[in-house]
Amino acid sequence: MKLALKIVTAAVLAASATGALAQKGETVKIAWIDPLSGLMAAVGTNQLKTFQFFAEEFNKKNAAGVKFEIIAIDNKLSPQETTSALRSAMDQGARYIVQGNGSGPALAIIDALEKNNARNPGKEALYLNYAAVDPELTNAKCSYWQYRFDADTSMKMEALTTYMKDQPDIKKVYIIGQNYAHGQQVSKYAKEDLKHKRPDVQIVGDDLHPLAQVRDFSPYIAKIKASGADTVITGNWGSDLALLIKAANDSGLNVKFYTYYAVTSGTPTAMGAASDGKVFQVGYAHYNMGGEMQKYAEDFKKKFNDDIYTTDAYTVFQALTEAFVKTKSTDVVKVTAALEGMKFKSFNGDVELRKTDHQLQQGLYIARWEKASAKYPYSPENTGYTLAPVKYYDAYVASTPTTCQMKRP
Repeated sequence: MKLALKIVTAAVLAASATGALAQKGETVKIAWIDPLSGLMAAVGTNQLKTFQFFAEEFNKKNAAGVKFEIIAIDNKLSPQETTSALRSAMDQGARYIVQGNGSGPALAIIDALEKNNARNPGKEALYLNYAAVDPELTNAKCSYWQYRFDADTSMKMEALTTYMKDQPDIKKVYIIGQNYAHGQQVSKYAKEDLKHKRPDVQIVGDDLHPLAQVRDFSPYIAKIKASGADTVITGNWGSDLALLIKAANDSGLNVKFYTYYAVTSGTPTAMGAASDGKVFQVGYAHYNMGGEMQKYAEDFKKKFNDDIYTTDAYTVFQALTEAFVKTKSTDVVKVTAALEGMKFKSFNGDVELRKTDHQLQQGLYIARWEKASAKYPYSPENTGYTLAPVKYYDAYVASTPTTCQMKRP
């Protein structure tokens, strides 16, 4: 009996030790599902390189004892292609999913994971949303199986209009955006926030255009000119922003642009010297962050001859690593629970994955396009210009309430 008890005890201790190091040497497959073809291919390609880059950097640190592996699948910016890509990724063993371009694909992932995780216990997957910013994704359509690491459209507009309310030269605003959830929400929140903060400002135009289909924005620029606007607000990204600004500069349009995504591939080149002092961006980072992130930016440029701008990819890996260490596991169910309410210091300061809706709370910067200087030297796309920070808002300033009624398993 004593011998049997010793054997049982030894087995329990061995199991406990194994559990404590369950993740040691394990490969964690992360499925990256975003566009690698079409007009937004340049943005997707840059973001894929960013995730591959940070996977390598975190593999060097190896704090959780795991090896990250990126499985990349082109979703062609389509919700239907996204659903197929997700099935393929999970068949390849991926249980962590990252996506950021477009709320349609984001909703497709949420819907698929809600069904999969309810029907297939033990094969759950978690969606780590790094850039799909429709507020509904963490409000009416929130999911226990999604965490969002970018600030949503309403949060960014809160910070942007807080800055704009103190700019006396803003009198007539034209809103233009992509005709999908994000562009529609930019219009909605811009009008609501300006009405509250600057009731004297006139909205002189409000346009939506097809997503990733317009190659010539000169007709839109003609309308902006005719409106008498002195300021443009746009949530455009990728080719839709680069071509918009190029058309504005080609036409000699003298307005200021308040943007969400002036960093995306091709846009710095489109801005160039002609946009000096005329383009502003709201975001969780800028080109001249200093510290560890500045070194990453320089290493990324040396390696890829490209500029890193989706830096919340770092925060995704950081959060996962901390959850792996905390739970001593890579199990999706344990990790998802551990991430709720998690607070940690990221490259851009103290952040929190809010438990009520899984929306990351973080500070936001307003940056202005201007000539690179000794103080802000980083020059994207070798333009000689940079986005220099002009204002920082703590997380509480841009934080917006949630209507999420989280359904937990």
